[in-house]
Amino acid sequence: MVKPIPEGLHTITPALAVDGAAEAIEFYKRAFGAEEVMRAPDPTGKKVWHANLRIGDSSFFVNDPMPDMGVGPSVSSLWIYAPDVDGAYARATKAGAKSLMPPMDMFWGDRTATLADRWGIRWTLATHIKDLTPDQMKKAQDAFVAEMAKQKK
Repeated sequence: MVKPIPEGLHTITPALAVDGAAEAIEFYKRAFGAEEVMRAPDPTGKKVWHANLRIGDSSFFVNDPMPDMGVGPSVSSLWIYAPDVDGAYARATKAGAKSLMPPMDMFWGDRTATLADRWGIRWTLATHIKDLTPDQMKKAQDAFVAEMAKQKK
């Protein structure tokens, strides 16, 4: 029996259309440790019609824009949970990702960093560092909002 969701994929799978998909795939391997599961080039062999990449237990698709098929470039933001956000951030910046926010502890219990690749995709890297009850999270959120209000004055 054919499975309605292919093996190794989830109900939602991000798909990125970036000009220069082959180069982006190599960047994602260097920057985020992506594994290339498969790649289907267009008939000319110059563009990527479809590629399946995997980071950890999650897959995402990458292809070149195909204006003749109604596919323009993506503007997306992806979130990667990793065991060591600081190490993941160092790897990505070394590979050429632009830092938008260095690693820092967040009020909801994650340590996060945000980067951008040259195709305009934003990547947030995160490591969950503490579990919070709803009350603790509300208290931390209120403190964060109060601190942000002070900084705007």
